[in-house]
Amino acid sequence: MVDALSSARRESGVSQRELARRVGKPPSFINKIELFERRIDLLEFIVIAEALEQAPGDLIAKLRSKLPSTLSL
Repeated sequence: MVDALSSARRESGVSQRELARRVGKPPSFINKIELFERRIDLLEFIVIAEALEQAPGDLIAKLRSKLPSTLSL
């Protein structure tokens, strides 16, 4: 999920600082997420995706398309 958000942010030309401003968090919040130092929950994923003007479902679909067709836990 983080890779999808990071890619969307870079493709949109939005800085970490600007994205943080859009979601009402300090820049370190986005930085830690992108460095995998902080996990995000589904609600945070949705808020960040929408701040990037991306449909959360579209980002999840892109992520799913990169995974093997059969998954297991």
